[in-house]
Amino acid sequence: MAKNKKFAAKNVTGWKATIAVAMANYIEAGSIIAAASSLTLWQSYLNIDSMGVGLLSALSANAFGAAIGALIGGPLTDKFGRKFIFSYDLLVYMIGVALIAGSVNFPMLLIGTIITGLAVGAGVPVSWTYIAEESPEDKRAAHVGTAQLAWSIGPTLTFALAVLVAPLGLLGSRLIFLHLLVIAFITWYIRRGLDESKIWEEQQEKEKKEAASGKIKPNILKELFTLAANRQALFLLIGIYLFWNLTAGAMGYFMPYIYENVGGLSTAQANILQAFLWLFTVITTYFVFMKLGDKISRKMLFGIGAAMGVVGWIILTFMPMTWPTLISFVILWGAAAGIGAQAFYALWTSELFPTRYRASAQGLMYFIVRTGIAIWSFILPILMDTLGFTVAGIVMIAFLVIHMIIGIALAPNTQGKSLKQIEVERYGDGVTKPSYRKTV
Repeated sequence: MAKNKKFAAKNVTGWKATIAVAMANYIEAGSIIAAASSLTLWQSYLNIDSMGVGLLSALSANAFGAAIGALIGGPLTDKFGRKFIFSYDLLVYMIGVALIAGSVNFPMLLIGTIITGLAVGAGVPVSWTYIAEESPEDKRAAHVGTAQLAWSIGPTLTFALAVLVAPLGLLGSRLIFLHLLVIAFITWYIRRGLDESKIWEEQQEKEKKEAASGKIKPNILKELFTLAANRQALFLLIGIYLFWNLTAGAMGYFMPYIYENVGGLSTAQANILQAFLWLFTVITTYFVFMKLGDKISRKMLFGIGAAMGVVGWIILTFMPMTWPTLISFVILWGAAAGIGAQAFYALWTSELFPTRYRASAQGLMYFIVRTGIAIWSFILPILMDTLGFTVAGIVMIAFLVIHMIIGIALAPNTQGKSLKQIEVERYGDGVTKPSYRKTV
């Protein structure tokens, strides 16, 4: 262990540890925005056809790439530990962004995109898990909110950088990916000084004792769907995160396209507008979710954010896309995202499952959500071209209304409770179904 920590930051605990782990969300969001803002430049430089563009989009950190990474990373996190993923995922990520930054042909760009997506997917569930497990119960929303803050700062800075380096063309895009590589390296270095999650270590000790006494652990996948507590959690979490992301995820990739093609804005204007939108997300994440999420009703906070998002999309869909309309939308949607589904999903998904398969459950749900975004991202441009933006907007509003109803109806009462206390309340003293003793 001492050998491994020679090249590592020291005493990475408390808020420093939270920030280091939360940077996975900065990297995720930054990767998505960097790819989206440079797609047309790469298409022109490498003469990529529509099928190639579709592959890049589908296998990126915004879609299948991250989905598959999460499906793999979740079980590895539960089996080998949270620190295991932290030791390797950013090394893989750095290889991916380096390939993208230096791409001179389509295969190189595609491979870099796939590697980056896999690394992002593997890193996000473990970051939410670790932060929640190491947070004080009375400050869990504040600590988990740091991941949401990083997720918001990523697009804010990346869109701002896109505006600054726009005159450089493709070189500017390469520089944006290189900045992500530098951030990833610094984060990886700091993370090497992290301690393993104490809750996970306790769970491992418990399982060793059970194995020594001849007990067999129930199948994780089967237990996820057979236990009533798990089914309820899956319905809540997939319900709020999938339906919200069908709007938010597609918007993150296509909003500049909508601004330019529906609103008539220039690329620079679209990027500036998006940068301000994310700035409002940063503000409400810090001053509302992180400051109040442990003190006032979380159901009320979620409901306010969800309602603001619906109103924002109603304005954008049914009013002429003028500057007052766009500014109103940017303020409402940007502010709503700071106290919306992403923040609460990161919090609740770490609270509602046992330590034994907390990350595996997150990986499965993240896979489902990102797969849904990939399919919807393929359908959305066709829908807008054939039926117009208003119809697409109505569908987006319907998604948001569904996620709002599910969240308000099923929001759990976990505020101020330790993760162990929540486990006992949901699963009983045995935490999950009793283990089975081997028979001779």
